[in-house]
Amino acid sequence: MKLLPNSKVLSTKEQSHQLSTGSTRLGLLTQGVLLGAAGLVLLPLLIVVLTAFSPPGSTPSLQLLSQGGWSGESYRQAWLQGEFLRAFANSTIVAIAVTLCQVTTAALAGYALARMKFWGKQAILLIVLTTLVIPFQLLVIPVFLVLKWGHLINTYWALILPTAANGFGIFLIRQYFLTIPVQLEEAAALDGANRFQILWLILLPLSRPALVTLSLFTFIGEWNDLFKPLVFTTRPELQTVQLSLARFQEQFTNNWPLMMAAAVIATLPVLLLFLAGQRQFIQGIATTGIKN
Repeated sequence: MKLLPNSKVLSTKEQSHQLSTGSTRLGLLTQGVLLGAAGLVLLPLLIVVLTAFSPPGSTPSLQLLSQGGWSGESYRQAWLQGEFLRAFANSTIVAIAVTLCQVTTAALAGYALARMKFWGKQAILLIVLTTLVIPFQLLVIPVFLVLKWGHLINTYWALILPTAANGFGIFLIRQYFLTIPVQLEEAAALDGANRFQILWLILLPLSRPALVTLSLFTFIGEWNDLFKPLVFTTRPELQTVQLSLARFQEQFTNNWPLMMAAAVIATLPVLLLFLAGQRQFIQGIATTGIKN
């Protein structure tokens, strides 16, 4: 009879050890699957970078690179022949302008939908959400006509105004504002702050992760946009990075090192931008929608 308690204790220890071993194995298996998935994602990027370091006009191969066939000439030729300096300037101007417009409109509209009480607020929010399921390509004809009537075709405004406001940005900022305690705004109002001061001095500084997230989404989206420059501009001096890259690929179809070098050049700025803001980006995505 005295052995029963000991046997139970021994059984409990064995069970905890088995659970610990099982959780360790599950953790290792999960890490292995994630590493394998990351490898599958990074493999094409690795191939692109290695191909870009091959001499221009050569057939890329590991044997060529292992024999010392590394060369940065493809990057130099791609930069010069693709006229990427002007394209970089145009894309930067457009991306920064659209980002500032979207952050401004999203902050103002998001504050109104999150904090102000007025008739029809839910209907407006529903309309904002509805715009998320409407592709921009369906609106291109009326947008083109409006830009044409305003004599804005072949100008920077034709690349900026069509996406100056975005339903996703408004909804994202609105959801983040809902996570901020109302008591902070009430205390500021008691101190004499108006709505604009509350928004500028309290809500926006506390919403930095969401603002960085929206800025990254918008900047990367505008940098990678090919549709608007292709439809709304015909002047060579207004071509963006993606339009330059498309025309470059048409010109050097069979020159794989040059094409891969051009692709790396076009991708590098947004990659560095994302790495610089990834912490705020992850925090903004993780906390948006968690209402206090």
